[in-house]
Amino acid sequence: MTAELVRGQNHPLPGARVEIRVSAGTPVVAGATLNDAQGRMRDAGWIAHPAAPQLPGVEVSRQAAAVHHLAVDLDALREDVHRVNVLLALPTGPGAPADFAGLAAPFLAVTGLDGEQIASYTVTGLSAESAVVALELYLRQGTWKVRAVGQGYAGGLAAMLADQGLAEAHTLADTINETVAAGVARSVAPAPDRPTRHAPGNRPEAERPTPGGGPIDYRHPRRAASTPPPAPSTAARPGTVPPQGGAADGSRPAAAPVAGDAPGWSMEERLYNQVWGMFEDLARSVAAYRSAVDFADSRMERELDSVLDDPRARVGSAVETARAEAQARHSALVEQARVVLERDMAQLEAESEVVEPALPPALARWDNPVWQAYEPPAEPPMALRVGDLSIPERAGLRIPMLVRLPLERGLWIDSGRLRGGEAGPVDGDELRRLAQLTATALAARIVAVHPADELTLQVIDPAGSAAGALLPLVESGVLPEAPAAGASGVARTLERLTRRVDLVQMAVRNQATDALPPDLDLADQLLIVHDFPHGFDDRAVNQLRYLADEGPSVGVGLLMVADREEARGYGPVLDPLWRSLLRLTPVPDDHLADPWVGHAWTYEPPLAPSGSQVVPQVLRRVVAARHSSGG
Repeated sequence: MTAELVRGQNHPLPGARVEIRVSAGTPVVAGATLNDAQGRMRDAGWIAHPAAPQLPGVEVSRQAAAVHHLAVDLDALREDVHRVNVLLALPTGPGAPADFAGLAAPFLAVTGLDGEQIASYTVTGLSAESAVVALELYLRQGTWKVRAVGQGYAGGLAAMLADQGLAEAHTLADTINETVAAGVARSVAPAPDRPTRHAPGNRPEAERPTPGGGPIDYRHPRRAASTPPPAPSTAARPGTVPPQGGAADGSRPAAAPVAGDAPGWSMEERLYNQVWGMFEDLARSVAAYRSAVDFADSRMERELDSVLDDPRARVGSAVETARAEAQARHSALVEQARVVLERDMAQLEAESEVVEPALPPALARWDNPVWQAYEPPAEPPMALRVGDLSIPERAGLRIPMLVRLPLERGLWIDSGRLRGGEAGPVDGDELRRLAQLTATALAARIVAVHPADELTLQVIDPAGSAAGALLPLVESGVLPEAPAAGASGVARTLERLTRRVDLVQMAVRNQATDALPPDLDLADQLLIVHDFPHGFDDRAVNQLRYLADEGPSVGVGLLMVADREEARGYGPVLDPLWRSLLRLTPVPDDHLADPWVGHAWTYEPPLAPSGSQVVPQVLRRVVAARHSSGG
């Protein structure tokens, strides 16, 4: 049974390995400080935070988010650690809330490895504080317990760390805030003076004062100055665009969407920012709709409860009248929210119809005509499309799922049993085949968006089970060597790549890149692994983990097809590997959690249309470009 803690209450922990789940109404920074028996931090190495997310026994998130999962292994902590404090802090920067006043109370749940909830705590009573010690795991007479703390700090992270005895508290707080800000910049890549994007149908007038100085012009540079983008009329039929002469109620018409109508230094960057803006708009619009429906439901329940609590209202037809009136008010609220949602969805669909055909190859679907005129680029792009995202309220509206390049995380295509609500009844063999095809489609896309001679593919297929799916890579010649087979092939490939990572890291660290061996392939590497852990011994498993952790920083990426259940014999030793990879699925599945507003997004893999020859055609052009350049 779950213990619902109040401030100051404690509860014993039944095991040493727990997960702490954090749910907040706004993105927060989550961390954990280690303390000795006196409750003091020894130095800056005693805190896990986004700039240093892992300590012995503790792992936290690398960025600010509304949902966090913190892993704690109490047996793996240093011997002199007697306390682990779980801290939450609001990120700094433009648009971030200054304190917790008016925000949803953070909720924390401590669970075991089986997902069973042990204790929970809602951090209430916060106002002017911008940082809080939410929970404390502490050792008392040989037993670990969890205590609800809820100690807030108006001075933020710096004040919190100083209170725990850290001399360099302000310096470390600045480092954490800078790391979080840099993470946001990497994920969205805003250009200087980027205007805030507003929800569809709620954009401001063409010029609006900003806190930083002069007005921002929200009009497209090629759009007539006489038609600034206004908010569409709520009286108009949802999904329609009034004629240019104006709406029936006299309001100004909504501006037609334009591809690249977002800030950026190049068309590629403007399209990238526009796609992310569409994703944010869809997330906000659906969140607002769901919140309105939840409010209508709760209000109707309260109204009915108040009627039933009054004995006088239960006589005669009064209760039926009250129920009908409550239902009518509920229906009116839901309909009003639906009208707004339909208006926003119609505008986003119109924008998608304009943006999708204008996308460059790196961001385009395989059925986009841009691939018919494909030529290998001179430089790698800033981002890559790895699939599409949709949401139940508008399943037909698909937003490109983009990841920045170079890949900071490996990609894992889950060939095991899917658990999402969208996964259909696909048998195991078919799921494995689709996962292999998805891996080839992604690998072909990654190869195609890099300059012809700047990416080398390495494939591990121990049992040869993916031979059919790998045919486009093999027949085109884009794969320089046959897939590594058997345990010996696995060992050779991993040894070669780990050696490359070690050598390049040492050369960069010592500023001696000229001293690298002449036979070392300095092109970026993409390792594709099929049927993991078949053919892997303990040494190979450790090498794979090493490549997943250290490879991205020196140009070695990982694309893995695996069923996690088949690797369960390795136990928790592989948990960091799975957490380090971005999990994708070979069929549409609603497994991708959005930390900002809590949505579960349905992911759809980037497969080419059935019968299409676009992938082999693109790969042949890559090989031709390699030959013409002497590669």
